[in-house]
Amino acid sequence: MMHSLILQTATRMLIALMLVFALFILWRGHNEPGGGFIGGLIAAVAFALHGLAFGAKEMRKLLIADPRTIIAAGLATAVVSGLFALFKDGGPLPFMTGAWYITYTETGEKGFAIGTPVLFDVGVFLVVVGGIVAMVQSLMEEH
Repeated sequence: MMHSLILQTATRMLIALMLVFALFILWRGHNEPGGGFIGGLIAAVAFALHGLAFGAKEMRKLLIADPRTIIAAGLATAVVSGLFALFKDGGPLPFMTGAWYITYTETGEKGFAIGTPVLFDVGVFLVVVGGIVAMVQSLMEEH
């Protein structure tokens, strides 16, 4: 397989930018458009681009874990995010009910807030990245 110097150079510059943008889309997704699915697609495209530029073996080295492990971690994270409602103060709530942790300033204003929708989005993000990367890897290895 012949590798393009232009594609490899562009990929080196773009991959970090794409992964940071994917995390930005993931983070803002629980309050505005975006979220785990779109962020996961952007991250998966970054890994696929790296695979096209450098080959499937180099893409495997770039990943922290096997794509199937990433999918399993994402599914587990999404399910765990739904279980927080069962242990909320005031009695168990239905599965997947949002639970929020909110800090308040000394003046009584809302400070930092994070909730289970973010955790669910992280799970979706991981499932999408793992699934797309697994598909891309299998297609690249057939060729």
